[in-house]
Amino acid sequence: MPPVSVTSLAQDLMRIDTSNFGDDPGPGERVAADYVASFLSDLGLDPVIRESEPTRANLTAWWKGADSTRPPLVLHGHLDVVPAFKDDWSVDPFAADVIDGMIWGRGAVDMKGVDAMYLEAVRRLISTGRQPARDIVIAFFADEEHGGRKGAGWMVENHPDDFRGATEAVSEVGGFSIQIAGKRTYLIQTAEKGIQWLKLAASGVQGHGSLVHHDNAVAHLAGAMARIGEHRWPLDIGPTVEHLLRGAAELLDLEYEPTEERVAQIVAGMGPVSRMIEASLRNTSNPTMLDAGYKVNVIPDVARGFVDTRFLPGQQESVLRTIEELAGTHVKVEPYINEGATESPFDSPVVDKMIEALHTADPDAVVLPYSLMGGTDNKHLAKLGIAGYGFAPLKLPPDLDFSALFHGIDERVPIESLEVGADVVEQFLLDC
Repeated sequence: MPPVSVTSLAQDLMRIDTSNFGDDPGPGERVAADYVASFLSDLGLDPVIRESEPTRANLTAWWKGADSTRPPLVLHGHLDVVPAFKDDWSVDPFAADVIDGMIWGRGAVDMKGVDAMYLEAVRRLISTGRQPARDIVIAFFADEEHGGRKGAGWMVENHPDDFRGATEAVSEVGGFSIQIAGKRTYLIQTAEKGIQWLKLAASGVQGHGSLVHHDNAVAHLAGAMARIGEHRWPLDIGPTVEHLLRGAAELLDLEYEPTEERVAQIVAGMGPVSRMIEASLRNTSNPTMLDAGYKVNVIPDVARGFVDTRFLPGQQESVLRTIEELAGTHVKVEPYINEGATESPFDSPVVDKMIEALHTADPDAVVLPYSLMGGTDNKHLAKLGIAGYGFAPLKLPPDLDFSALFHGIDERVPIESLEVGADVVEQFLLDC
């Protein structure tokens, strides 16, 4: 058996198909959870697997730290991935081949590569007889890619004691590097927009397609979707985003001003990640799915669609009211999946330890906070009063468009980035 490495761990996990098809059945996460459980058991831990339903598996393990009087930290990842189809890719998305120093395949960045990075850091510490600074709750969840109702959400509702006493949590989509004015800058995720997926149902009068109709459900829904998709949400800068913009402006030698023009200039200076940052500046709403009719010459009485809205902290209700107004009187708007926005302090001891760990690998780097435009399982843990952070430290090549790889075709991650990341996580756990 070859020696364990962050590369082999990532490849093993990526070769297990855990595609999450949403409400449709899929392979589930049980096989991946069994793999992780076996790995942790071999290290002397006692992992527990719990299924929210058959094959939808969640795992937790308690790892005793040097000072158990301190509140525990949750180190967590998710085992599911969004679907990938071989015909769309230049490689087999579940082969996890190494090409040009990168591991290619679904889950490379979101987030089995990061899962492997966490596991490798844990292995290094335990195998050398070292302990983390405090107790660690290691957790791997199901269903993150569809809202977490069968994963972290279910665990928080049904097994909150697994996270007893924990005050902070660390997971994906933060700690990666970008280039700002030629300066390597790491973005620690301290905030997340809320998720509000909405189901729209338009009603009308069924009839023959050859007649004149003034109450057409398809037309009502199409109009609503067009208005929602075209709506321009205003700039709304919260504390986390302002901290990021001020820091980036300083690197770009610009004076910070909270105006559309200046903010756009600052965001553009962040390179490929600018699309992610742009989405954190305002609420968003995007029509994503449509379903209507069964025959071309029959006007249906109902047409349905879905809209993906992401809201800033404290703005869930106002966003919903705006969507209802845009939808119009013939369209009913119903919640489908809702998860709140979160915001945790950047000025905190745990972030200080993240920054110190990053500087062990990259002493001259700049570190700034940012707000994720999407969401992670930290949203669910927040219901237990646990402050969530994105800290999956990856020292990335300057020319790699990292943000485009999430859920993208030909997803891949540099092996060197995972190796450096494991070094940083190892140091962070020692000091956290």
